[in-house]
Amino acid sequence: MAEDLTRFLAAYDAVLDNWPVPVDRMDLTSAYGTTRATACGPTNGEPLVLLHGGGTTSAVWFANVADLSRTRRVYAVDRIGEAGRSLPGGRPIRSVDDLLVWLDGVLDGLGLGRADLCGHSYGGWIALTYALRTPQRVRKLTLLDPTQCFAGFKAGYLLRALPVLIRPTAQRARAFLAWETHGAEVDPAWLDLYGRAAEFPRTKVVVGKRPSSRQLRNLTIPTLVLLAGDSRAHHVRRVEATARLHLPHVETAVLPGLSHHSVPFARAAAINSMLLDFLGKP
Repeated sequence: MAEDLTRFLAAYDAVLDNWPVPVDRMDLTSAYGTTRATACGPTNGEPLVLLHGGGTTSAVWFANVADLSRTRRVYAVDRIGEAGRSLPGGRPIRSVDDLLVWLDGVLDGLGLGRADLCGHSYGGWIALTYALRTPQRVRKLTLLDPTQCFAGFKAGYLLRALPVLIRPTAQRARAFLAWETHGAEVDPAWLDLYGRAAEFPRTKVVVGKRPSSRQLRNLTIPTLVLLAGDSRAHHVRRVEATARLHLPHVETAVLPGLSHHSVPFARAAAINSMLLDFLGKP
């Protein structure tokens, strides 16, 4: 077990060490444990906090940080209780309230009264849920193929994911990734990390409800929803239609040729450009 953890951390560090920009590694302490945040970009840049999808670690932003950090101070965060360099403490994250208090503490630890949030997949659900609960701390919101925000999962996706959830192994995780991405080419170092992350000891993932239409209609934060045209996780057009129907200040786009799990690193230049254009608007 200790040897597996050592190999996982070595794979994690190998991806982070290969990021194309200088980084600062920060460990933020709270009652929930120690949260690792990797920061890059000008210290006086507008803050942008990145929340990764399930099982991907904050290292998944390797193809995005160079563009995003040219003008912004970027913080990529490892969630406590999942694979990564964050360490659980005495108080486990067991509820949605715990999760949001944890994120509150992350922003406090980074010295951010207000920030832009960008989340992928489950990280998108966390970002949206936090913005609905604490809108005064979110300037703008970017959701990358978010799950459980505007529609549920496809049944076929859940059936394929079930073996990975019940008995996670590196082989099963990589096979699931290959299926969902339609066999797309993936960075070898990150693919190695993704497989090892599946076998990383983790706590139970906190799952909450989808926001109600009333909650969404009351959200005044400018929001960008970027969707993967070939996502197998959910019905993309249904997600887009619901977001456009209920969010009063939303922009949406569907990127063809992208699957749910190839976000954010595939077609990264297009994602980065759209994200920065949106964040740069008054």
